[in-house]
Amino acid sequence: MKLMPHELRDTIIRPTLDYLGCYTGTAENLLIALAQRQEHSQVNAFEDCSLYPLDADIHQKVWDQYLAFDPDQASLIRGLASQRQFLVNPHSELKTNLCYATAIAWAVFIAYPQVQASDLSQSTWLKAPGSKFQLLFYCSPQRPVITGQGNMGLTDHDRTA
Repeated sequence: MKLMPHELRDTIIRPTLDYLGCYTGTAENLLIALAQRQEHSQVNAFEDCSLYPLDADIHQKVWDQYLAFDPDQASLIRGLASQRQFLVNPHSELKTNLCYATAIAWAVFIAYPQVQASDLSQSTWLKAPGSKFQLLFYCSPQRPVITGQGNMGLTDHDRTA
C-alpha cells in the first residue's frame, strides 16, 4: 500500500510528532522528504525496507547510545512499538509499524543527528522530489550539521519554531 504525502503527513507523521511532544512543521516536512527519498531510492519495488532510510545498525545505535540515556523519550517511543513483536524482532518494527518508524526517524535525524556520524562518510544532499528545498546532512565526529536551502513552503511560524 502506498500512502500519498498528505496521507502520510496527516495520519502518521503529525500524530506521531504530537504524541512525542515535538511537533514542528519543519520536522514534519523533513520526515516527509526522508520518506519520499526512500521511496524513490528503492532499486526494487518489492524490496523489504523501512519507510525511512533506517536499518538495524542505526536502530540499535540510537537505542544503545542515546535513548537509553533519555528514559522519558525512550518510554514514549517504546510505547509506539508492538507489545510482543518488539521483544521478538525489534528491527521488524521499522518495516511494519509506521508510527514507531517515524519516531525512530525523528530520533535519528532530528533529536540525535550525531547518531549518523559513523554511518555517513561524506555529505549527503536530500531533495524531496518536486521540491525547491534541499537539506545537507553532514555529520562529523566533532559536529553534526543540518542546513538547508529554499523554504519548502514553510511559514514564518515554522521557521521560528
